[in-house]
Amino acid sequence: MPLYVAIRTLPGVTPDALAGAGARVKTCAALALLVARAALTEGHQVSVFLAGDAALLIRDAVLDNLAGLGTGKARDHVDALVAGGARFYVSGMSAKARGLSEADLAGKSAEFAMPDMLVRLSLSHDRMFTYWPPVNHHRSNDQLAPAAS
Repeated sequence: MPLYVAIRTLPGVTPDALAGAGARVKTCAALALLVARAALTEGHQVSVFLAGDAALLIRDAVLDNLAGLGTGKARDHVDALVAGGARFYVSGMSAKARGLSEADLAGKSAEFAMPDMLVRLSLSHDRMFTYWPPVNHHRSNDQLAPAAS
């Protein structure tokens, strides 16, 4: 049974700050990768789409420094997913906006993908999980509301 896992992080997490992000952001990212790894271990075909700031999870410096509370190390999960045949799709637009390059994808069974791939993945997989940490732990609702005109 194919499984698709979509991961997004909070808006405004900069490339330099993702590895140093709050515990909830790290834990959510590591949890998503842990669930994908567990599905792969159970014999499922797994695809992971990284969008928004989660695109940074493909960068070695982030993988090497990100661990969740009780959800393990991102590097361990990604290495196991790659070894098990999982595919990573990194939003091309998110990657471009965050300065990612082909070099960041090397050795990770990953490719840049546009929204049409996200649609195809969501329609071709039997199950889909989306991980996005709660917003209000990082910013107040006032900070997220559009500015009054």
